[in-house]
Amino acid sequence: MTFLLYLAAALLILVSLAHSYLGERFILIRLFKRDNLPQLFGSSDFTIRTLRFAWHLTSIAWLGFAALLLALASPEFTPTMLLLIIAATFVLHSALALFLSRGKHWSWLLFAVVSVLLIVAER
Repeated sequence: MTFLLYLAAALLILVSLAHSYLGERFILIRLFKRDNLPQLFGSSDFTIRTLRFAWHLTSIAWLGFAALLLALASPEFTPTMLLLIIAATFVLHSALALFLSRGKHWSWLLFAVVSVLLIVAER
């Protein structure tokens, strides 16, 4: 079973990296060249930033799942490991949303609160 968990984690890591790279290169950049994107907050900049961080959040989530599978494969597995991995995944979600939206998309705050709640729950 351990080998299968490692294999699944490796596949998630690969698909995550491919998703971010290929999506950015072949989908997002081409999409953002269009002149008919919705204009929120006075320009299409917010729309572009929101689509970009939403796209990459998926990749971060898959990396988080890979980390969970690696934790499950570990002989030192504990429920605390799961909480900390999930908290770290949402810290990354929060940071990406905050950075790419320049704080305008409030999801960063929700992701940060989830992270803090999980860290507090772990103690």
